Amino acid sequence: MRYTPDSVYTLLLSPAWLSSHLFLDPFGLSAAACCFLLYNLLTVQAFVVSVYQSFIINSLEAHEIRVYDLIMFKRLAIGLLAAQSVAATRFAMYIDQWHVNALPEQNQTKGIDTAIMGFAPSKQFNTDSSYKPFEDPETFRKRFGPDTKLTIAIGGWGDTSGFSEGAKDDASREKYAKNVAAMLESNGFDGVDIDWEYPGGNGQDYKEVPNSKKVDEIETYPKFLAAIRKAIGKKTLSIAVPGRKQDFIAFTKEQGPKIFESVDYVNVMSYDLINRRDNVTDHHSGVQGSLDTINEYLSIGAPAEKLNLGFAYYAKWFTTDPESDCEENPLGCKMAKLEEDDGTDNGKSGAFTFEASSVAEPPKNLKTTTNGKCGFAEGSKCPEGQCCSTYGNCGTGDDFCQAGCLSDYGTCKGLSITDSWRKAQKDGKTDEQGGGQYYFDKDSNIFWTWDTPAMIARKFKDIVAEKKLGGVMAWSLGEDTYKFEHLQAMQKGLESHKAKEN
Repeated sequence: MRYTPDSVYTLLLSPAWLSSHLFLDPFGLSAAACCFLLYNLLTVQAFVVSVYQSFIINSLEAHEIRVYDLIMFKRLAIGLLAAQSVAATRFAMYIDQWHVNALPEQNQTKGIDTAIMGFAPSKQFNTDSSYKPFEDPETFRKRFGPDTKLTIAIGGWGDTSGFSEGAKDDASREKYAKNVAAMLESNGFDGVDIDWEYPGGNGQDYKEVPNSKKVDEIETYPKFLAAIRKAIGKKTLSIAVPGRKQDFIAFTKEQGPKIFESVDYVNVMSYDLINRRDNVTDHHSGVQGSLDTINEYLSIGAPAEKLNLGFAYYAKWFTTDPESDCEENPLGCKMAKLEEDDGTDNGKSGAFTFEASSVAEPPKNLKTTTNGKCGFAEGSKCPEGQCCSTYGNCGTGDDFCQAGCLSDYGTCKGLSITDSWRKAQKDGKTDEQGGGQYYFDKDSNIFWTWDTPAMIARKFKDIVAEKKLGGVMAWSLGEDTYKFEHLQAMQKGLESHKAKEN
């Protein structure tokens, strides 16, 4: 039996023909499943043609295709789609404007298929105004492979007002979405990441603007995403979503399907699982906690293939209650009060990045600063009696001399986070059950929590593979510049994951 080119594609997509001619049972596939596979394969026609040109195209030119040819085409389709599925495991990477020193070159960013620049202000798109990112997009692209997509994140922690305003009604949503689409086009971005922390409340301003005033956002958030989806067309739309169940205010079984249908993928912030609003110690990005977060999203209808498991390129530290039993029971022990009554930070907790400026030994022959700047990148220290703040500025106030003070580059009047971190690195403990690294510094009553390369490998095995997730992501590339060991661990994890799938 022979077929003409005019009829071949109809036959390829016909379940009845497939079930009667292509021997589906030995492959364990239903006619509908095979139809779906072949249909999707045809969407990557250029690839099929390049691989199978002499087999199919020559037959088409002869105006005939035999049943045998189509059987072989079907087998090729299954194989190619299986490979395509494995290759599609995403690796998204945030790059923020505050950590751009010593970013890796293209030969070090292998595997990253989406680079996300952060952040554009959320208010930027409530009006018809232009926006330029912190670095020219074309220059930025050169840090990554030629096939890496470049997207822009909007919002971030503490920046929600533009979202709240933009999402409130049909007109505001349409205007916001139109402005986002225009910005993507003018800057040459491949997509946008909506980093609303968080729709429905529990953001940085939760004491100033209570959750009761944000109830409407539970309904408007999915509509907001749908408007952006419509406006940007085929460009990528992703969202960053909370890791703590307490912050799932807008992420419910009712709203979940409406949210996820509009987006290409979901960056799950499965870190910061404890913060200054908690009162007992725990892992901020442990394996078990991350798994619990993923299970929560699956339970509200998130497709596993749309979920990216998040990794943090920083440790977190928390001051504990001096009356607690943290030395005997460092996990689950009582913490000190970590924020003011108005919800602002009181300096008794924080993050510590894995960048050279934080963890590397100070350069030799440090010079005394002449411009008020200090730290590793400057190669300078503060004058006698002054403190070097965590942001690399010299001064004498509490903002410079208390928590976060860099003791290698100036005087510290209180806690030296740098010295405490070095103890943690030397004597850190592994919690195999919770899947996290931790350390309690009894001299300063500081509890540390972070990910090691070994824990990253476990997450690929116990979460990404086990739950069949679509990918991974990390915050942020510039925070791992000391040895890039967390980036490299993720690259190895991704390679191992793909190899096992093959």
